[in-house]
Amino acid sequence: MAMPTRMAMPTLAAPKVPLLNPTSLTRFVDPLPVPPIARAAGKRSHPAYPGQMLPYYRMEMRAFNARLHRDLPPTTLWGYDGLSPGPTFETVRGEPLLVEWVNALPTRHFLPIDHNLHGAEASKPAVRAVTHVHGARVPAGSDGWPEDWYVSGHSALSHYPGAQDAATLWYHDHAMGITRLNMYAGLFGAFIVRDADEQALGLPSGDFDLPLILCDRLIAKDGQLYYPVSDDPSAPWVSECRGNAVLCNGKLFPYLEVEPRRYRLRLINVANTSFFDLSLSNGRPFQQIGSDQGLLTAPLERSRIELYPAERADVIVDFSGMDGQAIQLRQQSEAILEFRVRDRGRPDTSILPATLRPVPRIDPASAVRDRMLTLGEQDDAGGNPMMMLLGGKMWSDPITENPRQNSIETWSFVNITGDSHPIHLHLVRFQVIDRRPFDLFAWNAHRVVKYTGPAQPPPLHEAGWKDTVRADPGMVTRIAMRFEGEPGRYVWHCHYLEHEDNEMMRPYQLLPA
Repeated sequence: MAMPTRMAMPTLAAPKVPLLNPTSLTRFVDPLPVPPIARAAGKRSHPAYPGQMLPYYRMEMRAFNARLHRDLPPTTLWGYDGLSPGPTFETVRGEPLLVEWVNALPTRHFLPIDHNLHGAEASKPAVRAVTHVHGARVPAGSDGWPEDWYVSGHSALSHYPGAQDAATLWYHDHAMGITRLNMYAGLFGAFIVRDADEQALGLPSGDFDLPLILCDRLIAKDGQLYYPVSDDPSAPWVSECRGNAVLCNGKLFPYLEVEPRRYRLRLINVANTSFFDLSLSNGRPFQQIGSDQGLLTAPLERSRIELYPAERADVIVDFSGMDGQAIQLRQQSEAILEFRVRDRGRPDTSILPATLRPVPRIDPASAVRDRMLTLGEQDDAGGNPMMMLLGGKMWSDPITENPRQNSIETWSFVNITGDSHPIHLHLVRFQVIDRRPFDLFAWNAHRVVKYTGPAQPPPLHEAGWKDTVRADPGMVTRIAMRFEGEPGRYVWHCHYLEHEDNEMMRPYQLLPA
């Protein structure tokens, strides 16, 4: 294995600018922004659909300034269509569309690039972009391959067939070696797939169906984003990025006026490294109806919703009988969003069905292969991680995962690190089979998995279709999936963006059936 250029992990540097203490801000003075719906710019043909004209969208990535809070100076951000979050795509199963992703960003980055990372060498342009729709079943050429980036003044046309069930997806930058910086700058948005089966259920819709896109940031007192760096100016990468200010749809401590009725909230964690532990201030529960890849089999009452980076949860919150009250959404104990209930006299015609949709279980015994894949790291002499690895391999090593189209496989993630890692596979949806503790000492000594306890089935909120799974330390996390989709090269990776940018991402090749 090639060793990294540095042999010791630098420590986190103290910020050179004074940082904002979010608790100093007045809460709930800004309305919650609701991203606009993306509008097609016209229709175009595509070779995959002879004789058919597809909706064509043009989405431009560019720099802009926005106030994250009433009392802060404007912040420099990057966003799709000059917004962060960008416009929300609303798509329908079976209706393909085209999106031209246009790079109109500045040619200089305003966040610290580490040129030691693979794909971010000093010889490469500082500002590069390529968009991935997270959770979408798309041809490889439209999936946002990390090395298919392009510079300002260029664009890429992507084709989204829409061949999947209704789900809350999202889109974001995926450029090799700088994904963490481009997303921290604001390059993300919601991508919602609808279908007739879900529409027929009578769930809250229209004004009462909202994406709630959550991330955390460090913000300087002058309003600018601060991204943490190491104490080595030549190697600024740090292994995680956790902020003290939580943004909801791009605002700090916003409020949302709601009516005394049911709302569907699509919770999306787009943070670099942080997980969210969400609850309502009045103790009222959430009714979770969906996870990453769409509806659960039935609503699930939950007092708390925990989301790791890239995970989603669709929840119903019922504000009935609460006219005149204010309820806060909390991240752990901190209120981050206030709902103000105001009756406008509009009756609630939505329902919360007792059952939602079948989720037929994949039988692990039907798998043609089980792959044991380690989640590991390369440490310095002091035990500090310098580089994260999947299966002991780096990005540039030969492809070792090559499933066949339409085959079923199980993948077992053997986590030998001290962190939980949210693992995401492109193209496919999967089911969590179980998590099982193993003997780390036996692994380190003999490279064998020796289980130390029984397999633990997933909790009910993880029993639907997923595309990102939390792999806990000291556990083997097993998933099952059918590799539906077009053959080609895709990737799988940790969705801690700092890890993904430093070797915790691997290609896989989907072979023809």
